[in-house]
Order: sequence, then structure tokens, then C-alpha cells
Amino acid sequence: MKRRTLVVDGSPVAEAEVADTALGRARGLLFRRELPEALVLRPCSSVHGAWMRVRLDVALLGADGDVLHAQVLRPWGVSAIRRGVGSVLEAPAGSFERWGLRVGSTVVLAGA
Repeated sequence: MKRRTLVVDGSPVAEAEVADTALGRARGLLFRRELPEALVLRPCSSVHGAWMRVRLDVALLGADGDVLHAQVLRPWGVSAIRRGVGSVLEAPAGSFERWGLRVGSTVVLAGA
């Protein structure tokens, strides 16, 4: 998977893996011993927590990177459904609070 710098509202906050292939999106965070700082799934409009053992911060992003919805996803939970979602950001629970990410924030992936 590609790695990029995750920028929230103009501030770099984490290194993100980018899952932009069918296989990468299908695997997501399943069966990983350690979670990355962040994972961006694109294109993607919703996620589930099936087989996950930990809670995740999940943000649904519009085509322009604006956060349309943010939530904590419990194991076996399903993310909200929203119109206009083009990608999903996942991170360990508590990350969004540390980063200052909220509905209305802008998320950008920087780097090669």
C-alpha cells in the first residue's frame, strides 16, 4: 500500500496507508497485529467492523476531503451512510480527538 502524510486542516498529523485497490480495500485493517496511524480507503462510502477487536475512529470524506461524518466504530459495527462520500478514513480510537478532526474539517493526503 502507498503511504502518504495525512494533513488535517493544514497540519500534518499522521502517516496514512492508502488502500486504493479492490484487494487493499477488502483487507482494510482486518487481521493486523498492529494498526497503522491511519488508513484511507478510496473509493469507499462506508465500512464495517466485522472481525475487528478494537474500536476505530471513522470519518466519511467528500470528494474535496471535507469530513461529512465522524464516529467511533465498535467491533462488528457499521459506519453511517451519507450521500456524497468518496473515501473513508480509519484510525485507532482517540486519534481524531488528538488531531482535532471533526465534521467540517478538511483532510488531505500529501507526499509522492
